[in-house]
Amino acid sequence: KAKSFRIGGDLRLKGRDLSRYVRWPRYVRIQRQKKILLQRLKVPPSIHQFSRTLDKNQASELFKLLVKYQPETKAAKETRLEGVAKATAAKETTTSGPPPATLKYGLKHVTTLIEQKKAKLVVIPHDVDPIELVLWLPALCRKMNIPFVIVKGKSRLGTLTHKKTCSVVCLTAVNKEDESKLKTITDNARAQFNDVVERKWGGGIMGLKTQAKLTKRAQQLEAELAQKLEAKL
Repeated sequence: KAKSFRIGGDLRLKGRDLSRYVRWPRYVRIQRQKKILLQRLKVPPSIHQFSRTLDKNQASELFKLLVKYQPETKAAKETRLEGVAKATAAKETTTSGPPPATLKYGLKHVTTLIEQKKAKLVVIPHDVDPIELVLWLPALCRKMNIPFVIVKGKSRLGTLTHKKTCSVVCLTAVNKEDESKLKTITDNARAQFNDVVERKWGGGIMGLKTQAKLTKRAQQLEAELAQKLEAKL
């Protein structure tokens, strides 16, 4: 095979970053362009509120609590139903108590629980796409006086619910031993999210070249004003 002496070919300079010259796949280019675009465009407060998320330590505490209340998997459900069916066939008495406390997920289901004031804590990811799906949820939670938090990563919520991603989850009940932990989290949620309404616009962050150009222009204007003032004196 003939050697290629082009950039990124067989001869590479040590310590030189060639990632600029790589032809990245289309999906990588699109996600990078989207990130830049989201920085440049001015964003209204209702969307900008999703950039303010729960900090790392609080999020880890929250997820430790949520993991305990994961809904059962398909395999676990099949095993449980099979056991119940066998017991019924053998005419054994099965004690079917109240269902265990689990995470509730799905946009329509969670919305109904919020409207009925059954939800104790609502968890919304910051990167739902399209964002319009959950844009109105914080306002609804505030209206119904239900604590909510915004966390990073819809895929993290998806892991909890045995799905790829998840738009929203909520807790309606917890075991007695976790009640104090839930109270601490809900108090923090109220202080950080329910009581603080985002009123500032986001975005509008220009690139480094544009920032340098604007700074230079501002300095020139200041210098001209100073000269005019000196000429008047």
